[in-house]
Amino acid sequence: MSLLDPRWDALRAQMPIAAKWAYFDHASVAPLPKASAAALVDWAREACEEGDVCWGQWNGQIQRLRHRCAEMIHAHPDEIAIVHSTTEGINLVAEGLDWREGDNVVTLADEYPANQYPWIHQQTKGVEVRRIATEGGRVDLSRLSAACDSRTRVLTVSWVNYLSGWRNDLAAIVEIARRVGAFCFLDAIQGLGAFAINVQELPIDFLAADGHKWMLGPEGAGMFYLRREHLDRLRAVGIGANSMVDWRDYARIEMRLKPDASRYEGGAPNSVGAAAWLESLALLHAAGLENIAQQILDYTDFAADRLLKAGATLISPREERRHCSGIVTFDWPGVDPNKMRDFCIGRGVVLSCRSNHLRISPHAYNNEADLERLIEALLAARQSN
Repeated sequence: MSLLDPRWDALRAQMPIAAKWAYFDHASVAPLPKASAAALVDWAREACEEGDVCWGQWNGQIQRLRHRCAEMIHAHPDEIAIVHSTTEGINLVAEGLDWREGDNVVTLADEYPANQYPWIHQQTKGVEVRRIATEGGRVDLSRLSAACDSRTRVLTVSWVNYLSGWRNDLAAIVEIARRVGAFCFLDAIQGLGAFAINVQELPIDFLAADGHKWMLGPEGAGMFYLRREHLDRLRAVGIGANSMVDWRDYARIEMRLKPDASRYEGGAPNSVGAAAWLESLALLHAAGLENIAQQILDYTDFAADRLLKAGATLISPREERRHCSGIVTFDWPGVDPNKMRDFCIGRGVVLSCRSNHLRISPHAYNNEADLERLIEALLAARQSN
């Protein structure tokens, strides 16, 4: 698919940020589409002018969001909880499992902290956390497999590494977990919205993701998935009135948990975030996740080539397309990366600095003109240094 395909011009027209910035920071915090921003404004107006008269409408948006999230990953709506963050979803499992002293969790040493600390916290219960080193971001499946044994309760990885951009072979990782009878947990925040996944075909056990990166949603709204048969295998945590079957009967105090994943939505929902995120997901659905994935991979291939020719040193592995993602991390010789980021922002280009490397993370609406602005900024920084 050409980078000049007009369908991406239509998507770009829905992203007001493109008029000002060459925005390459979707792996950090995404900008909002027009429709999502409008939903925020509408919610604020309703809350200001109508108060809780609109509560039924807002609750309806939460339920539609649940169905949209389920549809996106090919799950059942009963398997989806609307949460506030990826971290919250991870903690539902980390704190909810019936750990026994001597159990272990296997993960990668360079996981984002959100997928490390909730498991490390279980060491107070006698749980061992085995953090397996990668090779420059590349995951050695044989080493990962060797770390798993009969006492491994959870094998947890990110779909896409936040720094290197390495996209894991999920089928192979699920098979490793199945071999030892462990649960497979997927931190999907750096993949969902950029790539498609089918949890019916890929039997992962749990998944969590925020909406504010590749799904173009606001912060504070995310999703948690658990395979239906695991519902009663997790001790419910964070429970409240909304966790109960009779959640509208405030005078009835009876411990009867809802028979679905919404039992984890104990308190007041983020209805304003849900309203905006629902619009973002509708936009991605219309474009098609398979199309978006193809465009992102084509764009990052092109970007990696341009960066190399301009003099950058690539950190992200780009040899195998099946392991590539929307993240391209690189070094720019002779310039401090933190100062380089500031310099680029001064030139209208937004990127990240992570672990003293520069990182770009374009979405499907980015175009060739954006990339040229990035290259021009990098070359200008070299000349001014």
